[in-house]
Amino acid sequence: MSAPGYPPPHQGPGSYSTAPYPVPHGGYGDPNHAPPPVGFHMGYNHQQPQPGQPVMYQPVPMPEYGVPQMGPSPGYGGPMPGPRYGAPQMGPSPGYGGPMPGPEYGAPNSGPPAAISPAPAAVVPVGVPPGLEYLTQIDQILIHQKVELLEAFIGFETNNQYEIKNSLGQKIYKAKEKNDCCTRNCCGALRSFDMKIKDNTDREVIRFIRPYRCASCWFPCCLQELEVQAPPGTTIGYVSQDWHPCVPEFSIKGANKETVMKLEGPCFACNCCGDVNFETRKDWLTGKDGGKPIGRISKQWGGLIKEVFTDTDNFGIQFPMDLDVKMKAVLMGACFLIDFMFFEKD
Repeated sequence: MSAPGYPPPHQGPGSYSTAPYPVPHGGYGDPNHAPPPVGFHMGYNHQQPQPGQPVMYQPVPMPEYGVPQMGPSPGYGGPMPGPRYGAPQMGPSPGYGGPMPGPEYGAPNSGPPAAISPAPAAVVPVGVPPGLEYLTQIDQILIHQKVELLEAFIGFETNNQYEIKNSLGQKIYKAKEKNDCCTRNCCGALRSFDMKIKDNTDREVIRFIRPYRCASCWFPCCLQELEVQAPPGTTIGYVSQDWHPCVPEFSIKGANKETVMKLEGPCFACNCCGDVNFETRKDWLTGKDGGKPIGRISKQWGGLIKEVFTDTDNFGIQFPMDLDVKMKAVLMGACFLIDFMFFEKD
């Protein structure tokens, strides 16, 4: 015997002794219960109500005017009504898949923004000439002179070219001497020049200007000087040779030719299997820091063959990280002046 409400085994092909679908027990349709309310249809056949017969619909709560919207009621599939103008935003109810309303104007952001905002513009330090921003982040630079094959083989003097790198060997600037052929080959190491310093975008950021002056350690009337401009056309400092009978000395000066630092080299500025150091000292007038060096320009030993057969030189410059970026550029100019005065072969 089969369970009540389920069909028994087939009595014949295509015939059943009872209804092929289970008969519900309890609820509407059960003869033991009260009939359904008037107007409530149990089947799927839609019939028009009789005249005078009430029709029942599923009630939908309507919001009152001025009451905050708390989201759609459970089971409601229609669109969510918009909030009243000026009413506080309560957010969607749980399970609602619509867009999250944005915060009010001036309200603090409590979550991630809807879109990624553009990155802020880079902050340029005040008083830094354009193109020298990177110098504010380093305390050491390396200057490597390029090998000129024509000059190495036949001795014909060409324009010196340099690469300026950071401590990791990454090129940050390039330098090239500018003058005429007669000046280079007739005046030798005393020649005048304009040295243009360009960044990696080929933009000129610094210019060194050296006038022609005779060299004599016994008379202070022909001392060497180099002007530093950054950007080109704006003078930011000078490198001036100081007279001394024994040791090379230089003054690092500002735009108004006020002395900021002193640069002092060894008695014999020649590198014999070793580096040549020029020490930088600050507060030389007041005697603070006990004359302790705060920086250094070093002519590095490049090897016997390179030193004998070429005038290609390597330099290293060290300075305090917080030193004025303009003075860092002036120290760079002092390095080029030292190269021409003591290590440029005639």
